[in-house]
Amino acid sequence: MSTTTATGAMVEIRSVRKSFGALEVLRGVDLTVRTGEVAVVLGPSGSGKSTLLRTLNHLEKVDGGTVSVDGALVGYRRSGTTLHELREREILRQRTQIGFVFQDFRLFPHLTVLDNLIEAPVFALRRPKKEARESARKLLERVGLADKADAYPQTLSGGQQQRVAIARALALEPKLLLFDEPTSALDPELVGEVLDVIKDLARRGTTMIVVTHEIGFAREVADTVVFMDGGRIVEQGPPAQVLDSPRHERTAAFLSKVL
Repeated sequence: MSTTTATGAMVEIRSVRKSFGALEVLRGVDLTVRTGEVAVVLGPSGSGKSTLLRTLNHLEKVDGGTVSVDGALVGYRRSGTTLHELREREILRQRTQIGFVFQDFRLFPHLTVLDNLIEAPVFALRRPKKEARESARKLLERVGLADKADAYPQTLSGGQQQRVAIARALALEPKLLLFDEPTSALDPELVGEVLDVIKDLARRGTTMIVVTHEIGFAREVADTVVFMDGGRIVEQGPPAQVLDSPRHERTAAFLSKVL
């Protein structure tokens, strides 16, 4: 049974640690995100935000602690008190339930927009091509790109490419969506069109964790704002509390520079 039924938690991160050589990047992180919530993660460069996000679909293996999504351990199975890493095929299956939108889009340049969207549903989920294409066209309409189905990524603006990347993540109907600084590679005038799509997802009750520097977006959309520094969660809570009345001096110092 999934923990979402019992506790309402979609994501449970417990005592997660991660090092790269001698550099300890995550130092015992605990975080719970409930089903339908949006958690926005803020913090300076090097604070561990992106690494934490990548542990959620096992792109980074944790050195300690556990990550669970919808009640299932990510990347491992438990046997008594021992954790055994899953086979690659099982990990890939888990990743189909966890959509990931990167800052640099990562679209396949040799495929049209439509073919980018149907690639994973057809080959990972074995969906019929006709069904996948119909779903993909609906998703493109949802992100305002219905007329770009036959275009190639390089002919699109950065904002359009990122909206395609979001539609591609949605094509697998994931339980959870992760965004790693989705607007940081965009020209300022293109940021709004991407944030509008993410805001629409929030209104639809999509469970999301968003790493971003967009404070206005965090204030408008987040249920929980998480501030990280030095590999730890320094402060978390509702946007009004964390952004307007931070309790930790490190949070206040960071916000004074970005607001």
